[in-house]
Amino acid sequence: MSSLTIYAGSNALQRLRSEGLNADQFKVMLGASGGPKWFVLFGLDRYIFGEFFANRERELITLGSSAGAWRMCCLASADPVAAIERLAKRYSEEQYSEQPTTDEITDQAREMLEETLGPNGVKAIVENKIFRTHIVADRARGFGSSRVKQLRMLQLLSSAVLNTASRKTLSLFFERNIFSNMGQLSPFRNASDLKTAHVAINEENLMDVMMASGSIPFVLNGVRDIAKAKPGMYWDGGITDYHFDFPFHAGDDLVLYPHFSSTVIPGWFDKRVPWRRVSLKNFENVVLVVPSKEFVAELPYGKIPDRTDFETLDYPSRVAYWSTVLEKSKRLADDFAALVDSGTGIDDVQPFTGER
Repeated sequence: MSSLTIYAGSNALQRLRSEGLNADQFKVMLGASGGPKWFVLFGLDRYIFGEFFANRERELITLGSSAGAWRMCCLASADPVAAIERLAKRYSEEQYSEQPTTDEITDQAREMLEETLGPNGVKAIVENKIFRTHIVADRARGFGSSRVKQLRMLQLLSSAVLNTASRKTLSLFFERNIFSNMGQLSPFRNASDLKTAHVAINEENLMDVMMASGSIPFVLNGVRDIAKAKPGMYWDGGITDYHFDFPFHAGDDLVLYPHFSSTVIPGWFDKRVPWRRVSLKNFENVVLVVPSKEFVAELPYGKIPDRTDFETLDYPSRVAYWSTVLEKSKRLADDFAALVDSGTGIDDVQPFTGER
C-alpha cells in the first residue's frame, strides 16, 4: 500500500498520464500553513530538495505561508537538506515553560529560524536566482495594528464573521503582502482576489518576514514595521492564504504541491466555513501530493501532528510521537521516488475535485 495519494487538476492529470512525472514539468511549488502538520512531509521534502530538484538550472518559483514559507526558505538556502533537517529537529524538540508567554514562544521561534538558516542562509535566499522565494504575511489594517489586545481580538472576530459571507471581506481587515526576490518579474504581482501589496525581500527584512508569516495571533507576537514594507503590524500569512486559492501562473507548466491533507482550504477562517472551496480553475495545473489515509492511520494516535499536541501531550510523549512521524515520513520519499523513476503509481493519480 502506497504511503502517498496524488491528486491532479485537469491539465496536470493529462500530462502525468501521458508523460509520467519529472522535475522539469514544474515551474511553481507551494508550501501551506499548518505548523507541525508539515512533519509528515519531512521525508518528502528531503527528497524533493536534495534529489528531485538537484542541480536544477531552470527557475522554480516558490510560494509559502507560515511553516510552508519556512520550508520554501530552506529550499532556497545554500544546503537545502541540511536546513530542512535543522528545522525539523529544532521544531520537533521545542520545549516551553509550563505557562509560556507570547514573548517566550516568539523568542524561541526566532532562534529556531536563525539556527535553521545558519550564518549565510539569509544572503543565499535573497540572492538565489533558481529558487525564487515568495512569502505571504498579512498586514493588519485599521485598529488591527493597535497595541491594545482587545482591539486586535475585536478585529479578528469581525473578520471571521464577515468572512462567512464573502472571502473578499478579509481585505477590510488585512492586506496580503507578498515578499519576494523577483521584483517586477514576480508572477503574483497582479493578484487581485484580495487587497495585495508586493515587497522586496532583502538581507535586512527576510528574518522579520519569516517571523511575521508564522506569527499566529495571540500565540506569537506580530512583527511591527517590517523594513521596506508599509508601517503596521504583520501577522501569519495563513490568515489570507492558509492553503492558497489564486492563480499560480505556471503557464503550460505544472505546480507541485506537497500537502499534509487532501483538503485544501483557502484562508484560515475558512476552516469553519465548510462550503468554501477553492476554484478548480486555479488548480488545473496543480499536482497535490499528500500522505494516504492508510499511512496516516498507522501513525501514533492515528493522525498527523498538530499544534494541539503542545497541550494534550507531555514533553517526552510529544517528542517521541513527532520523532516517529519524522522517521516514518521517509516512506513518502521512497514512494514518490518510485513514481518518478519507474512510474509506479501513476495510474492511481486521482482527479482533484476540491471536495472537503
